[in-house]
Amino acid sequence: MGWIAGRSSARLTSLLGGAMIAAGCALAAGGAAWQLVLGYGLLVGLLGNGALYAPLMTHVSHWFDRRRGTAIALVSSGQYVAGALWPSLFERAVAGFGWQRTMLGYGLLTAVVIMPIAAWLRPPPALPAAGSAAAGPPAGRRVLGLPANAALLLLAVASFLCCIPMAMPAAHLVAFCGDLGIAARQGALMLSLLLAMAFLARQAWGWVADRIGGLNTALAGNLFQAAGMVAFLATQDEAGLFLVAGLFGLGFSGIVPAYVLAVRELFPAAEAAWRVPCLLFLSLSGMAAGAWLAGFLYDGFGSYAVAWRVGIAANLAALAILAALALRQRGGPRAALGMVG
Repeated sequence: MGWIAGRSSARLTSLLGGAMIAAGCALAAGGAAWQLVLGYGLLVGLLGNGALYAPLMTHVSHWFDRRRGTAIALVSSGQYVAGALWPSLFERAVAGFGWQRTMLGYGLLTAVVIMPIAAWLRPPPALPAAGSAAAGPPAGRRVLGLPANAALLLLAVASFLCCIPMAMPAAHLVAFCGDLGIAARQGALMLSLLLAMAFLARQAWGWVADRIGGLNTALAGNLFQAAGMVAFLATQDEAGLFLVAGLFGLGFSGIVPAYVLAVRELFPAAEAAWRVPCLLFLSLSGMAAGAWLAGFLYDGFGSYAVAWRVGIAANLAALAILAALALRQRGGPRAALGMVG
């Protein structure tokens, strides 16, 4: 979808995404297993969200220069607003109308809201002239002393690793609370708190990224996230988990936009249409892997403690990669080439 948006416009992919989410919800509302798999997996996920998230992140990054980090953070914050707002609304709608009518109604709502907004989306700006600061580094130049694709691969692997622990509390916090004897309603409140704090903090992380750069912000965010995972491992009581959930939301929320900003800073603007989606493909794959892995480990060991430890290990591996890249960035081209030797 990023490739398509780069050769046409994010307006086209956004229209497609809105239509596919609506169609997917309508199909899944039928309730059969095949309708749920095709409706969610193919239409809502692959052709719906896939057509919206990465192309829009890339699109908005072309419209801003000095405040690019803040703009990317704001656009990506829609996920957290949705996570904090929709669960309680869906719960009431399902109780009153049933899940199938609720899903169908939500599909109609997305068609009514997303598609007109997508049609209103401005065309992409013209790419800056080659050699200008806005155009970024020249194509073909080494990045951080590495071949450009190797540098992107390291960033993407780091994003995959750090998104494994990022997904674990978000996907399993309610179940984790139930495992500790805490009511599911309180666990849902913790999750809403986590996502609400993530939304607020993401704006602050965007401001930070505009001042220290995307790579340094990703490194700092991963440090905060690792500390939050350690706190989840050490905390058992309800009040403490509320505090940890809020702090975890503050810590991890700026990481993914920081990776996107790092790609825009390190690579030519003309290559953003495919490099940003490649990075986000690994990031979202890490989110999927983390959510699945935590459940798999819980089934095997009967406790979330092992999952938290594995998440911390993945986070430390991401920190090692990011620290090495940050050292190359601070050392400059000569030092980076020396490290290669």
